[in-house]
Amino acid sequence: MFSVFKGVHENVVVEGEDVMRLVTLRSHDQYNTTIYAMDDRYRGVFGRRDVLFMNEQDMAAQGLEHGDRVDIHTALPGSALTLEDITVVAYGIAPGTVGAYYPEANVLVPLNYLDEESGTPSYKSFPFA
Repeated sequence: MFSVFKGVHENVVVEGEDVMRLVTLRSHDQYNTTIYAMDDRYRGVFGRRDVLFMNEQDMAAQGLEHGDRVDIHTALPGSALTLEDITVVAYGIAPGTVGAYYPEANVLVPLNYLDEESGTPSYKSFPFA
């Protein structure tokens, strides 16, 4: 049995036609922030980490193709952070969601985008455009 707490405080919800959710993830050859090699055999990426995993439907809607290079920006009010020149990779991820490697994508997370009680940064669900 579990309890659902009433009034859990969430970060600001940012919505819009071009806003997506970024999740950061680790590669196969990574333990926490230690990167042992540039390969991720789980996702078929070898020799690089500058990738943005996207659903093919989202790619088509934005006019992107596998291998395109893009800049992505935070979609939070008052934040102008950018991850530049990242390669789009077609991947079976949920529509409206993209993935990028941690810690490379940390540059997109403002220092104040965190859980107020624990102080934990919100690297797992982050709005960007």
